[in-house]
Amino acid sequence: MVVIKEQEFRQFADYVKSHYGIHFKNEKKTLVAGRLNHVLTSMNMNSLSEYLDYVTADKSGRAAAAMLDRITTNYTFFMREAAHFHYFRDQVLPFLSRTAKDGDLRVWSAACSTGEEPYTLAMIIDEFFGGRKAGWDTKILATDISAAALAAAKAGVYAKEKTAGLPQSWIRKYFEPYDDGHLVLTEKIRSEVIFANINLMDAMFPFRKKMHVVFCRNVMIYFDHETKDRLAERLYDITEPGGFLFIGHSEGLRREKTRYKYVLPAVYRKE
Repeated sequence: MVVIKEQEFRQFADYVKSHYGIHFKNEKKTLVAGRLNHVLTSMNMNSLSEYLDYVTADKSGRAAAAMLDRITTNYTFFMREAAHFHYFRDQVLPFLSRTAKDGDLRVWSAACSTGEEPYTLAMIIDEFFGGRKAGWDTKILATDISAAALAAAKAGVYAKEKTAGLPQSWIRKYFEPYDDGHLVLTEKIRSEVIFANINLMDAMFPFRKKMHVVFCRNVMIYFDHETKDRLAERLYDITEPGGFLFIGHSEGLRREKTRYKYVLPAVYRKE
């Protein structure tokens, strides 16, 4: 087992924070060691510093992507924090159906993990618009920094227990059998979500238009206060006036630091 020294852990933590916003406190050294030790051993590396040198030297970005997959947790499920989806269905969509111009509805799932969040939004939108949907562009942008999570999301295959929180009518309408233990989303719903790799710490977001709704949930828990404040300001700038930001219930924006207006727990609005 490779022993991680304090100095090299701090060097690694500083690199991860500056490039990806993820803030590892000292007590997370054991977690990092547990998730990377097998990698270091299998690659015949003697230290975390050697691994970091390997990651930074790889200009293709594949080594960094693999590192992120190992040190982050892509845990999610359908209808997670269901109150958000109910508010989106009952309040946000009726408002945007009246105010969004040219039938262009822009929704961003900004830390989509393995896809349950954007696919849930796609199913809600499909049910809300029904026969009127043909006159709308409702495709959802779903992004993450994890290549492995995005690959799983694009496949749209989920264990049956992961769909337990969904209405049976949705399972019948939007899923098809895959094998004994899994279901796959219909092509109709999978085609409603566009997946891309975006780092929330990138200098610029590659959007031509502002978003009506941003779901950025359960990612800011990895950031310190200053990083969260900066990200919230950047999200505000790319949100349409009257648009909404959803964050995780375990997160929060500092009201003295953000221009978003508080609506209800973990829901904010740009006025």
